[in-house]
Amino acid sequence: MSEKSEKKVGPLAAELMKALSEYVAALVKADGGELYVVSASQDDVHVHLAGTCAGCPGATMTRERLLEPTVRGVIPKATLKVTTGWRIPEGATRVDPS
Repeated sequence: MSEKSEKKVGPLAAELMKALSEYVAALVKADGGELYVVSASQDDVHVHLAGTCAGCPGATMTRERLLEPTVRGVIPKATLKVTTGWRIPEGATRVDPS
């Protein structure tokens, strides 16, 4: 992630994106999907799955087994919102594997 994008999303979101890029993003990409952080705060995290993950029944497993533990590791009390679809929410930042 570039220095510019870290400033854009803020330090909390940058820390979350780093955690997601180290493991989750590679697995999502291996299945042809894309991972985006739409927003992140102490209370709420919104993550969007696109590409082949859009509407995939496996998105529930991705949420439970990959996203929730990763988010809890960075922001323990946040509520996680996961959306899927071809349209990327405005302001979302793509998470690429590190």
